[in-house]
Amino acid sequence: MPIRLILLFVFLGLSTYLLGNDTEDEARLLRFPTAHGDQVVFTYAGDLYTVARTGGTARKLTNHPGMKLFPRFSNDGSKIAFTGQYDGNTEVYVMSSSGGVPERITYTTTLGRDDVSDRMGPNNIVMTWTPDDEHVVFRTRDNSFNSFKGVLMKAPLSGELPEQLPFSVASWCSYTEDGNQLAYNRVFREFRTWKYYRGGQADDIWLFDFESGETENITDHQSQNLFPMVHGDRIFFASDRDRTMNLFVYDRSSGETTKVTEFDEFDIKWPNISGGLISFENGGYIYIYDIESENLQRVSVNLKEDLAVGRDKRVDATDNLYSSAISQDGARVVFSARGDVFSVPAKKGVTRNLTQSSGAHDKSVSWSPDGKWIGYISDKTGEDELYIVPSDGSGEARQVSDDGGPYKYSMEWSPDSRFIALSDRSHHLYYYNVENGNRTTVAHSQDWEIRDFTWSQDNRWIAYSLPNLWGATQIHLYSLDNGESFPVTDEWYNAGSPEFSPDGKYLYFVSQREFNPIYSQTEWNHAFIDMSNLFILHLSDETLSLHKVENTESIGKDGNKEEKEEDKENGDEDSDEVKVVVDREGIMDRVENLSTSAGNYWGLRALEDGVFYMYSASGKSPAVKFLELESKKETAIGSFNGFSISHDGKKVLIRERSDYFIEDLQKREIKAENKLDLSGLVVHVDRKEEWTQIFNETWRQMRDFFYDPDMHGVDWEAIKSKYEQLLPYVNHRNDLTYIMGEMIGELSVGHAYVNNGDRPEVDRVQLGLLGAEFSRHESGFYQIDKILPGANWMEGVKSPLAAVGFDVS
Repeated sequence: MPIRLILLFVFLGLSTYLLGNDTEDEARLLRFPTAHGDQVVFTYAGDLYTVARTGGTARKLTNHPGMKLFPRFSNDGSKIAFTGQYDGNTEVYVMSSSGGVPERITYTTTLGRDDVSDRMGPNNIVMTWTPDDEHVVFRTRDNSFNSFKGVLMKAPLSGELPEQLPFSVASWCSYTEDGNQLAYNRVFREFRTWKYYRGGQADDIWLFDFESGETENITDHQSQNLFPMVHGDRIFFASDRDRTMNLFVYDRSSGETTKVTEFDEFDIKWPNISGGLISFENGGYIYIYDIESENLQRVSVNLKEDLAVGRDKRVDATDNLYSSAISQDGARVVFSARGDVFSVPAKKGVTRNLTQSSGAHDKSVSWSPDGKWIGYISDKTGEDELYIVPSDGSGEARQVSDDGGPYKYSMEWSPDSRFIALSDRSHHLYYYNVENGNRTTVAHSQDWEIRDFTWSQDNRWIAYSLPNLWGATQIHLYSLDNGESFPVTDEWYNAGSPEFSPDGKYLYFVSQREFNPIYSQTEWNHAFIDMSNLFILHLSDETLSLHKVENTESIGKDGNKEEKEEDKENGDEDSDEVKVVVDREGIMDRVENLSTSAGNYWGLRALEDGVFYMYSASGKSPAVKFLELESKKETAIGSFNGFSISHDGKKVLIRERSDYFIEDLQKREIKAENKLDLSGLVVHVDRKEEWTQIFNETWRQMRDFFYDPDMHGVDWEAIKSKYEQLLPYVNHRNDLTYIMGEMIGELSVGHAYVNNGDRPEVDRVQLGLLGAEFSRHESGFYQIDKILPGANWMEGVKSPLAAVGFDVS
């Protein structure tokens, strides 16, 4: 066969492949669409695109890290108004519908909450144009003390002061053609993912007459009725009265309401009208409903862009550092950061990324006491499992557990490094044999999670805090020898943070047993604060009280013989092997206080002669202290955010804000001077893998933490399948947040939201207010109409023009 014929076949095959991909690569997650004539404009990954109404390859209109949202065509189709973040704030911009340089027409106050991913939504959202195309109507929270509420303003294209429409609160709106009436919503909560909501904030469509001032409710329905769109004598709107949000129309002549669309999987989102065309999003696709022809069309869109926001990148993992553990000798520290596990040297050496997994969340790190292994939790299988990896980076990680199940929490190694204890969201405490992965259940709480547990030095006991049904937390001991558990503190007082002494004689713990109320100066009421203190439990009934009265006697030539015999009886003979002896009878009566001050105690770590701990109290900053057991002397070590002692008791890992230090452990003040070099904590992030992991973990967290095990009757597996089909189209973290919010919204519950995450940020330019209302005077200057008085005696509420010494009126 001639070479040119072979090349022809190759070319034809390649062409077929490329043409086929044009159809397969149809874009989704196209948000906030608007259409006029033959043109469609929409937002994708934060930028505006335009495409023919017949579909095809879209052309990018904007290119800026800030979000560009809610495009709206002018009535003549020549311009587009939209909400953008070009100059650091979220403001209203106008540009030619064919593209060009946007012109800013609003200047408003910088808000603390102003984001498309926030449940309040962004500020200054473009709603519509006035019928004469001379003003853009936008919703703003500029002058509102309440982030939940806003007003409608109309901004002239010249950038002059906008004018408020005659409503105290208002939202989505649409003018009649003559401009004499306005259909609008009153409640603004569309950014809150409250699907199927039927409560007091469910919205209706209202029709306002500017001449008569009369208002008419045209829906009066318990469901959500949003996005009014006026066309002649008809008002179109979105409603979830049949559960899935669809398009409806109200006929003003007959008073009848009719359903227009029949979507049954995804809600229609953000519909708007322009030139007789209603545009909306459904399942990430753009749909256009032609009112006159009653034709519903899906616009097929392809994107031929570099989509740089969604590309892989190298990131500083220290911005997302979640757990740490010091090695047994203090030579290294292990961190979990940005979902990976890193080993960092105390002084010289290389930083190792031990997992390198964008598609998994590796967390809750812990170094084995023998120094050979690092344990961590990872969801690389799709569920939380326990893994160990050689600490020197010499081998691959090994999966220890294989039981899936609910969310797993932090771990505790046994001193001989043979076992790892874990607790999880199902209120279980258990331990794994590291060698064979066998799991043994220690306890289950009917009431709440078990988050507090520790091993004895001889590896034969686990002490843990068990929440009981009466609301208190008791410390229990579990014996590995016989598999039995029993309480060692009574049920009347909360007790936690158990810690065995190295010699096995005592169990240190924290308990709330201090009752010294404070009283209000304005009402007859009291509150209990600083209720905790340090206590010690004698495990054996043969150990003497810590508060025994000392008695000095004259000692003869052989007088020390009796003293040595007494030491042996009390178990003080020299021995390298510790064996914990627990006498159950009367154990709750062998609790003694350590004479420390009431406050808050945590992070206990016992040494041979005393215990380190973190302490804070009302009016006192957190600090690390050491209590010498025999003398009861308390020594301040330093004010740190974190304090973790190596297994050999010679080194300490200190955290001061975002910095980490390794210092010699001392029982006096420690200066944090030897800072760890964390510059090697860098991750090469595959964004697509990371976004998929975030989505899956969000789904699992709702499965494991939602208060109703029946998930409000929702098939949670099916909901995951419904929304994960959108994951391949995510190219901006805000879009990931959007689909996760929609997924969680299927549970129909309030106050379940998704936070922003890592995404491109813009520098905000802080703009404030003068505490006054202005208007344009006929002279051409601005005049002050009203000055808000404020309070000059309080920072944060001073009114600038009402300041002392100012003569402004």
